[in-house]
This record gives sequence, structure tokens and C-alpha cells, in this order.
Amino acid sequence: MTFSEMTLAKFLDALASPDPTPGGGTAAAVAGAMGASLLVMVTGLAKSNTNADHEKAALSGARLALQPLVSTLATLADADAAAFDQVMGAYRLPKATDDEKAARAAAIQKALQGATTVPLQTLRACATAMAHAGTVAACGNRSATSDVGVAIGLLEAAAAGAEANVRINLGSVRDQDFTSTAAEETSRLLAGLAGQAAAARAHLV
Repeated sequence: MTFSEMTLAKFLDALASPDPTPGGGTAAAVAGAMGASLLVMVTGLAKSNTNADHEKAALSGARLALQPLVSTLATLADADAAAFDQVMGAYRLPKATDDEKAARAAAIQKALQGATTVPLQTLRACATAMAHAGTVAACGNRSATSDVGVAIGLLEAAAAGAEANVRINLGSVRDQDFTSTAAEETSRLLAGLAGQAAAARAHLV
């Protein structure tokens, strides 16, 4: 069963359990999916801000872009847990001989890169969703401004959580090219997302 198929109560119980997965990376992806879903909801309301045709067209475009991101982020919630399990599995590999030690070390590094890539994908999806938040905030029904505000906050929290997971895994990755590229993209995405969040919030006042 995927996390998206769980009841909310069961998912919260899973998060609260002492089991290592689901953890923060999964929670971040779910928060991102919730934020994107709220934006989708506002794009589908019968009335826009002033009911102008250009607003409705803009909201329709945002909706088409946002809908697949909800599914992407839900999938990443499961992928994050699977990536962490792969890291744990690599650490449990035998290390009695030199060959086993070398194979184990290589498996750990591969798994750590995977565990870095998944939250980076979550961050990318959140940044893409936030790129449409300004349109939704400016063109959406005024009665839904609080919903847009919550969506922005959820996407920010999801991005921060994804960043934390990227950074903690990068600390153990030995491939410097991979590390520098991932770190630079993470910083760039976060900076862009912060700017877009501020611009979107300006439409809500």
C-alpha cells in the first residue's frame, strides 16, 4: 500500500512510529502535494477574482500545470521511504573481506546518491508548483485567499524539508561533482521559490 492510499489516521500513526520510514522526506513530499492540491482547488472555482476572461484562462493554464505535480509529489513520498530503505540495506551488507567491504562501500554511495536525488526532485516539484502560486493568488476567487496562503506555506515547508534531506545526505556522499551540482541546484531552487512565494503573497493583501 502506498502512503497516498492510507487513511490519514494510519499515515499519521506511521509517521509517529519509531520506524525510520516514513520520515521527514515523506512528510515533506506529502506537504508539497497538499499545497499543490489547494492551488488546484482554487483554479477550479466557478468565479475568479473579477471574472475576467484572461483570469480564467490563466487559472486554467495553472491548473493544467499543477495537477500532475500533485501525483508527482505523492509518488515521491513513497520514493523517499524506499530510498532510505536502500541506504539501510546497503549498510547491512557483509564486510568480512576486502571485496565485500569495497562492494558495500560502493552500494552505500549509490544509495546515498539516490536518497539525495529523491528530495531534490521533491524540491523541484515544489518550486514548479510555487511558480504558479502567483497566478492563482492574483486571479483566484477572493474568498479563497486564505487557501492560497496555506498552499504557499505548505510548499515552503515542503521545500525546507526537502532541502534538509538533501543536505544531510550530501554530507556523506564522496562524489564531489555530484555534491557540488546538487548543492548548487538546491540553493538556486530555494532562492527562486522564496521570491515567488513573496510575490504570490503580495497578491493576497
